[in-house]
Amino acid sequence: MPDTAPLQRVLEQDVAAVSTAGNDLDSVVTQAPFDCTVTKVEYVPVAAITGANTNTRSVTLFNKGQAGSGTTTVATLQFDSGVNASASDEKAITLSGTAANLVLAAGDTLLWRSLHVGTGITDPGGLVRVTVTRN
Repeated sequence: MPDTAPLQRVLEQDVAAVSTAGNDLDSVVTQAPFDCTVTKVEYVPVAAITGANTNTRSVTLFNKGQAGSGTTTVATLQFDSGVNASASDEKAITLSGTAANLVLAAGDTLLWRSLHVGTGITDPGGLVRVTVTRN
């Protein structure tokens, strides 16, 4: 009898640091291995990130689609005052509240964007971990 349980897979990719506070960086994470739904996104920075108000940083996972031109936000986190990440410890990235934004087609490209806000804060880089479940 075939196993009909959903297949879950964890997709991981290292992302580079943004060592200048006012700079940004886009990093391709992976492509969806099959039609699936994103169930968790985590960031494991190599050094601590201390959130701040006004001059801060956001990290976002986008679904760029198969043509690379999509703009769908899958998950995002703003490092405001009180929102911090510890070195080498996974930080949950808030999933989109729109269920359709979490659905990927096989071959969709996921892009990680580290974006400064105001004059920004640095991003130490680290590991992006995306958990998906087969549809």
